[in-house]
Amino acid sequence: MNGLWEEARIALHTIWTRRWLGLAVAWGVCLLGWLVVSQVPSKYDSRARVFVQMRTVLPTATDPNAVNDNARDVDTVRQTLTSAVNLEKVVRGTDLAQTIASDRDVADRIAGLQQAIKIVAQQDNLFEITTTAATPKLAAAITQKLIDIFVETNLSDDRTQNSQTLTFLDGQLEDLGRKLQDAEGKRADFQNRYLGALPGTGTVSDRIGAARAQMSQVDGDLAAAQSGLAAVAGQMAGTPRTVAGGGGIAPGVGPARARLAAIQGQLADARGRGFTESHPDVVALKQQLAAAQAAARGEPVGAAGADAVPNPTYLSLQAMAADKQANVAALQMRKRQLQGDLDLLNSKLTEDPAVAAEQGEIDRNYDVLKGQYDQLLAQREQVKLRSNAQTQTDAVKFSVIDPPTLPRMPTAPNRPLLLTGVLVAGLMAGVGAAFAMGQVQSTFATAQRLEKVAGISVIGSIGEMVTRHQEELRARRLKWFAGGVGGLVVAYVALLGVEMLQRGLAA
Repeated sequence: MNGLWEEARIALHTIWTRRWLGLAVAWGVCLLGWLVVSQVPSKYDSRARVFVQMRTVLPTATDPNAVNDNARDVDTVRQTLTSAVNLEKVVRGTDLAQTIASDRDVADRIAGLQQAIKIVAQQDNLFEITTTAATPKLAAAITQKLIDIFVETNLSDDRTQNSQTLTFLDGQLEDLGRKLQDAEGKRADFQNRYLGALPGTGTVSDRIGAARAQMSQVDGDLAAAQSGLAAVAGQMAGTPRTVAGGGGIAPGVGPARARLAAIQGQLADARGRGFTESHPDVVALKQQLAAAQAAARGEPVGAAGADAVPNPTYLSLQAMAADKQANVAALQMRKRQLQGDLDLLNSKLTEDPAVAAEQGEIDRNYDVLKGQYDQLLAQREQVKLRSNAQTQTDAVKFSVIDPPTLPRMPTAPNRPLLLTGVLVAGLMAGVGAAFAMGQVQSTFATAQRLEKVAGISVIGSIGEMVTRHQEELRARRLKWFAGGVGGLVVAYVALLGVEMLQRGLAA
């Protein structure tokens, strides 16, 4: 511990004996550092917050592009505010106009503003505009000018764009309308020349397809009608034409044969309704039919009564059969007609295949032009509706939440901190220079240090004898040194005062 204290005393003695060198180095470093700090330009930030909302008076169902348009318009806020055109207006409309003398100066100022202006989206429609300039008034003026330019010009861009879009769409619609009329004329002329006598509508291939589809449907209906007619015929075969008067039996038919005929009619009716052979009703009727056939074989012929009347069931079945026969005949006639149409269309397609190809090309061109015309017309109506809505209402709601601030303190550089840092660095440089010089010019502050370096014993040491004149001289020099250090501190305080004064004048 004593060794460390001794080394510290020696180092302090070395620095103190060379204090004038240290003071000179401190002054030099501080003056140079303070000069560099004074040349760093101040930067002031002015901030403003604005709220931009795209107001749409049309519902989403009426204007399906409203959501996409709003998102696009919000993105354009960032682009339009810092466009070269707007920044040129800012340069010419603020104090920056006093610093320009040529177009090159304007371009330089625009490039500087593009780096100095930052727009940050804090929320969906809330933007913060930050402008950095050399003075507080200039920073606030630039920010305010940006907001004024947006309000003046950007709000009318949509209306101008809609007007130009309507003019373009009107021209395209007129052109497509002429082409569509030509296509309609070609289509009508072709219909009159080639397809006027052919059945159906559309191309030859479309008509053939439609005829085949109708033929398939008629075949199904005819098969169902013939099946129903066969079922009624089966019921008629098992139903007697007459019945005995007063509930007797038809002449020549005994009770067993009448029962057999009735069972056969029921079985035919069940099969006509679609019952399978394994159906319980069909199985029961088959068993009854077998018993009735055995009884009918043993019954003598001619056992019926003499009086007979027409059977109502037979007459009803006969009427049903006549109706089904008429339906079958109509379906057969319709099938022959469709077959004739198919033969005619196939013959036309076989005789002149170029006609079908020409008709297909004409119809395709017409359909394409018609689709384009309808789509363009719908878009034109939507643009017109949006244009009318924007003409009668404000398309954009623009509100200044926080006006541009007038900064009182520069954002950069932090001169008080830099001035203090230069002072500390100068003092440390002076102390370091004095200590380094003491290491270069080796002296021995104590007898122990001399004994340690020389390696020989030191018998004793003689103290310094100072005369009265020397004491007075040393006192004057100490005052001069204190004045030098005090002057350094006074210079530091003065620079701080100048900085605060400049801030007040700038604000």
